[in-house]
Amino acid sequence: MRYDRTRLRAAAAQRGDMRFDQVKDRLKISRATAHRLWNGHGEPKARTAAAVQREYGLSAADLIEQATA
Repeated sequence: MRYDRTRLRAAAAQRGDMRFDQVKDRLKISRATAHRLWNGHGEPKARTAAAVQREYGLSAADLIEQATA
C-alpha cells in the first residue's frame, strides 16, 4: 500500500484547486508539504490527512493505492 496522489488531485480539481499552491492554501499546510503530496512523494501525516478529509472529503484510507489481486 502506498499514497495515491490521483485521488487528492481529483478531489482538489472538483473544488477548483488545479495547482499545489491552491491545495496549500486550502489545507493550510506548508508549500513543501503541498508539493510533496501533489507530486506523490511521501504520504500525509495525521494532521494533513485530517485537513484533506475536512476540505476534500477524502479519508486517509481513500488516499491509499488499492492493491489489485
